[in-house]
Formats: sequence, structure tokens, C-alpha cells
Amino acid sequence: MISVVVCDDVPGMRRLARIVLEEEGDIEVVGEAADGRAAVQEVRRCQPDVVVLDLSMPEMDGLEAIPVIHEVAPRAKIVVFSGFADEQLAATVLSRSASRYVRKGQPLDDLRQAVRAVARDVA
Repeated sequence: MISVVVCDDVPGMRRLARIVLEEEGDIEVVGEAADGRAAVQEVRRCQPDVVVLDLSMPEMDGLEAIPVIHEVAPRAKIVVFSGFADEQLAATVLSRSASRYVRKGQPLDDLRQAVRAVARDVA
């Protein structure tokens, strides 16, 4: 079972991500957070295999949260799930040690596949 924490400031997006990720039974959402600071706390508490992280969040944005998440859960992989379609931003995210960048608007199965792919790297 792949454990995931979903971090997004939009409750409906967190709910949708949970439904899509848990749909096939091999992924479990073990925590959720609505802002960057809460994301760090939830990741510290849950120690998930994968963190699904939005970039645009209050308190601490996703770019700021990435290195802090790596500090509190060094084994966790980060899949950035963002509405920004900027290629340069995707490159920046990956250069900060996020494992994947999935743009909101892509098929939701892409998110599930990205979580599975990076989780294989954890084992």
C-alpha cells in the first residue's frame, strides 16, 4: 500500500484527489492539509511514501514547502500537482527535488500514475 498526504488549499480538489488516488485500492490517503505549514506538520506526523503538493497555497507556498518537507520526511517523494502550465516553473520544482510535476487539467489518471511511479523509487 502506498501512503499519501494530499496538500491543496481547495477542499474539493483534495476530495477529488483522494477519490482518484484510492480508486484502485493500492494507494491510501493518510492525511490532508490546506496550507503549506499544515502540510509540513501532516507530513511530519504521517511520514508518507508520497506527498501530492499544490504550489499555490496560503501560509507557505509549495515551493517553500518542498525543502522543509524533505527535512521532516527525507524518504517521502513529492509530486507537485499544480494549475500552473509554465515549463520554467516545472523545471524549478524539479530542481528543488520534487520527483514529478503533474499539471491540473491533465487526466487525473496521470496523478495516480505519477504517485505509483515515484513510490516505486521509495522501496
